[in-house]
Amino acid sequence: MTDAPWWRGAVIYQIYPRSFLDTNGDGVGDLPGIVEKLDYIASLGVDAIWVSPFFKSPMADFGYDIADYRSVDPLFGTLDDFDRLLAKAHGLGLKVMIDQVLSHTSDQHAWFKESRESRENPKADWYVWADARDDGSPPNNWLSLFGGVAWQWEPRRGQYYLHNFLTSQPDLNFHNPDVQRAILDEVKFWLDKGVDGLRLDAINFCFHDKLLRDNPPKPAERRVGRGFSPDNPYAFQYHYFNNTQPENLAFLEDLRALMDRYPDVTALGEISSEDSLATTAEYTTGKRLHMGYSFELLTNDYSAGYIRHTVEALEAQMKEGWPCWAISNHDVERVLSRWGGEHASDPLASMLTAMVCSLRGSVCVYQGEELGLGEADVPYEALQDPYGITFWPNFKGRDGCRTPMPWNDQPHAGFSSARPWLPVPDAHSVRDVARQERDPASALQGFRRFMQWRHQQPALRFGAIEFLDAPEPLLVFLREQGKDIVLAAFNLSAEPVTHALSGVMVTEILGAHGLVQGQWHDGALTLPGHGVLFARITRT
Repeated sequence: MTDAPWWRGAVIYQIYPRSFLDTNGDGVGDLPGIVEKLDYIASLGVDAIWVSPFFKSPMADFGYDIADYRSVDPLFGTLDDFDRLLAKAHGLGLKVMIDQVLSHTSDQHAWFKESRESRENPKADWYVWADARDDGSPPNNWLSLFGGVAWQWEPRRGQYYLHNFLTSQPDLNFHNPDVQRAILDEVKFWLDKGVDGLRLDAINFCFHDKLLRDNPPKPAERRVGRGFSPDNPYAFQYHYFNNTQPENLAFLEDLRALMDRYPDVTALGEISSEDSLATTAEYTTGKRLHMGYSFELLTNDYSAGYIRHTVEALEAQMKEGWPCWAISNHDVERVLSRWGGEHASDPLASMLTAMVCSLRGSVCVYQGEELGLGEADVPYEALQDPYGITFWPNFKGRDGCRTPMPWNDQPHAGFSSARPWLPVPDAHSVRDVARQERDPASALQGFRRFMQWRHQQPALRFGAIEFLDAPEPLLVFLREQGKDIVLAAFNLSAEPVTHALSGVMVTEILGAHGLVQGQWHDGALTLPGHGVLFARITRT
């Protein structure tokens, strides 16, 4: 399937710019730092990079609160630096995707500064404004994902504005066609620059219910999952009316029509709804998003049954679209700690990467996964994330997965010549890139070997998927591309497992992938702890 678009089956390496490499000595990573390390990224065997926001911002939410969609924040560099990044990445064969945060802006954006001044100005209807109830309380019961009421009083207008996230992140009013046109124009700016794709943050939050109906309460036993903790009041509601409205579909079609004017670009939507799998299927149907990205494998649920159920549920609903999977990102505890716990190890890190990269779909890999990094323990006094500061100590926020990349044995692990914005933990310093480059048995070298091997397996990149029955902790499935059928089996535990498989006959054991190798004998799998088996098979 060599004629497939580049993003199908691609491995996309997520860069969190603040924490990648600091080149100007201010303790914060920057675009020149990414440029400097592009050769390293290309050496990993990934297909693309996704760069988290680097736009002008007061950094209340570390760049996800945008004050100017077209400007690079001086903290990260300049537009010329981005142009250099784009040119060098393309020269190395890497595609470049950037974050676009369309549902809300910073309260420092010029649009909001004008909108908040009065009810009559040209931007008066560009954000979600509503009158107070008769008793002065907010217009409805909607809550912010970051804790507390989702409405903030603005005395200049004598109204409340909606913020689904921080108070300083007011929601745009997508029911206004002028807003939609303006946002599409901001997107066009980056497409004209030559980016290869967009990662669309919180894309199902663009529209709200025009009637401002209250969200219904959620029973206590349902207050889990979806990337927030059960002690967050946001979990107390079904969020039927503050996001995922039907009007969003037409906007996605307009966005796709714009993107279709540019060759070989892709849109990857981050989706968090009450039924994210159903929304992902809906948002990738027809001429909408190319790919959908959700939180289902970013939870604490770690079992073969859960992973199988999640993938099969999406497969059953996604008739046209293409999934994208991730097991780590900048918003959740690193997967080696989240799923590994006391069994965290290089073999587990390699097995987890191989597992997610063998599912049908594309994959987002978060910086540091290739090094086998676990979650950093950031003390309260060093926290930067407002989410974690609010919910400490039950929820420590997102800083533990955002600590700087460890590059070498220099001070601050070579990340910066100054004190970094977040500390580099000792547990990461001993796993730096330079050290792992010298060790052929390291997680880094294993990551490279697997990515190189995967590129030679079209069934893993493009084929259909079918799960086979197997007991915990085994995850077993087939990937089928034409006449090529590959068996993929993973032991999710640290203990060896043997299991007989019916209905398949192994014709070739596939090696050279660099993982802990399992065996096939007399119709049975034997997998060491965190071991895998890839094999070509025929059906019997």
